[in-house]
Order: sequence, then structure tokens, then C-alpha cells
Amino acid sequence: MEEISVKVLGDLVRILKVRDEDVPKLVRLYLAIELYREGKVSLGKAAEIAGVSKWEIMEILASKNIPIQYYVEDLEKDIKTLEELLLILTF
Repeated sequence: MEEISVKVLGDLVRILKVRDEDVPKLVRLYLAIELYREGKVSLGKAAEIAGVSKWEIMEILASKNIPIQYYVEDLEKDIKTLEELLLILTF
């Protein structure tokens, strides 16, 4: 993934109540959350942007009352995958 640098105001450290070195990670997390909330990135991409696992981003989203975007197509795909796994395991 290509990296870019963004300058932020020094007040951000005070507003976020974090150490200077923690600002980049926190900014990535907030960006990932907002992009996911707006439907611009998938759960996996949000996790990647934030630098956390899918499980961690799901917990973070839940703590902020942001629903997981899970559509009928996702359910159908998951059911198909489970059916295929069950066929493999029964043989």
C-alpha cells in the first residue's frame, strides 16, 4: 500500500488526549471507521487501513454502535460456503 503524509494541527494531540506517536494510528482508525460507515470500504479494508484484525475492527465498530454491513448476498455466499464444507466433511 502506498503511503502519504498528512500534516495535522498540534492541537490534535491535546484534543485526542494521546501521545504524539499515537496520533497516526488513531487518525488511521478514525478514517477507517468513517470510510466504513459511509460504505466506501469493506470491513476487511477498514481493518487494513486501521492496522487491526477484522475481529478487532468489528469490536471497535460495535463499541461505536456502527452496524456491520451484511447483505443478503453475503448470507447466500456464506450459506453456499458452509454447504460445500459440509459436503467435504461428510466424505
